[in-house]
Amino acid sequence: MKIELKEITIRELSDDYKDNAEDGVVGYSGKLDIRPPYQREFIYKEKQRDAVINTVTKDFPLNVMYWAVRENDNFEIIDGQQRTISICQYINGDFAFDFRFFHNLQKDEQEQILNYKLMVYICSGSDSEKLEWFRTINIAGEKLSEQELRNAVYAGSWLSDAKKYFSKNGCVASRIASDYLDGSYIRQDYLETAIDWISNENIEIYMANHQHSQNANELWLYFKSVIDWVAVTFTKKRKLMKSVNWGKLYNEYKDKSFDTAEIEKETEKLILDDDVSNKKGIYFYILTRNEKYLSIRAFTDSMKQKVYEKQKGFCVKCGKHFEISEMEADHITPWHEGGKTNEGNCQMLCKKCNREKSGK
Repeated sequence: MKIELKEITIRELSDDYKDNAEDGVVGYSGKLDIRPPYQREFIYKEKQRDAVINTVTKDFPLNVMYWAVRENDNFEIIDGQQRTISICQYINGDFAFDFRFFHNLQKDEQEQILNYKLMVYICSGSDSEKLEWFRTINIAGEKLSEQELRNAVYAGSWLSDAKKYFSKNGCVASRIASDYLDGSYIRQDYLETAIDWISNENIEIYMANHQHSQNANELWLYFKSVIDWVAVTFTKKRKLMKSVNWGKLYNEYKDKSFDTAEIEKETEKLILDDDVSNKKGIYFYILTRNEKYLSIRAFTDSMKQKVYEKQKGFCVKCGKHFEISEMEADHITPWHEGGKTNEGNCQMLCKKCNREKSGK
C-alpha cells in the first residue's frame, strides 16, 4: 500500500463540483467521488458548516483529509466528506457565511479562499487494504457506524436501491417506521435494522448474497410488512416501542390471530404494574408469555432477611434448615396470578425446592 501527502487548493477541489441524483457528488474536475457508497448523507448542521468556512477565510489549517485511489486513477473520499461538501457548497453559492455569499466577496477575498491549500493523504492499494486503512484513520469527527462500514464492503446495485428506501433524506422508511425504530436513517440505522430482521441477525451474509441484485424489493416489502403488522397488532403508539425487535416477533407470530383490544388492555395494565421493571419487554411477553422479558422486580435483601428470620431458617416446603445464602426468595402467589413483590407475599425456599416449584 502506498500513501502520499499532497497539497490541493480549494480552486482545484471545487472545480466541476456537482451534486445530483444521477452523478452523485463529485468534484476535483470530476475525478473525486465525494460521497462513495459507504458514506452517509450530508449531516453537518449550519454551525459546523460555518466553522469550516470561518477556518478557511481566516487562513487557519483544516484537519488533514484522506482520499483513496481507484482503479481508473480517479479518487474517492475516505475521510473529509463533510468538510469538502461545506467548502464546495459555499463556492457554488448554496449558502451565505456572515451574510455574504461567495459571489458577494471582493476579488481578493475570493482569491484567498480559492488559493487556500488543503492537506490530503492519498492512499493506493487493494480494497481490503483501503478499508482497513479507513478503520484506522476514522478516529475523529463523525465516525462511521458498523453499517456504514458494511456498505463500503458490499457496495453495488442492491445497496444503491436499498438506500433509496432506508437512508436518503425524507426516505419512506423514516415516514412509516419512526414511531417503532430507534436510531437515525441517515446513519444507516434503519437499513441495518431491516437487514437484521430479514436475515435473522446474519447481516453480512445477506448483503453478500444480494450485493449484485438489481433492486432491494425483497427487503423493502418485508420491512413494510413488519411495520404494517406492528401497527395493526399493537394499536396504540408508545415511546417504549422504539427498541423492540419487531422483526423477530413478526417472523414468529405474523400468521397468528390476536385480540387487539385485549392486547391493548394488557399492555396498559403491565405499564402501570410497578413490579414490571423492563417495560420495553412488554410486547415480547404478551406474545411469548415468558416472564423473563419483564424482569419482574426482585425481593430486596431486607425483605429476604426479615422473612428468613420469621421462618427461623427453615424451608417452608421441605422443612429443613438452611443458611440464608442457601435459600431463595419466592412469590407465594405467583406474579402472573396477581401476587406482588412485597414482604407479605414472600417465602424463603431452599434452592432445590425453589427450582422444583419453578419447573412445574
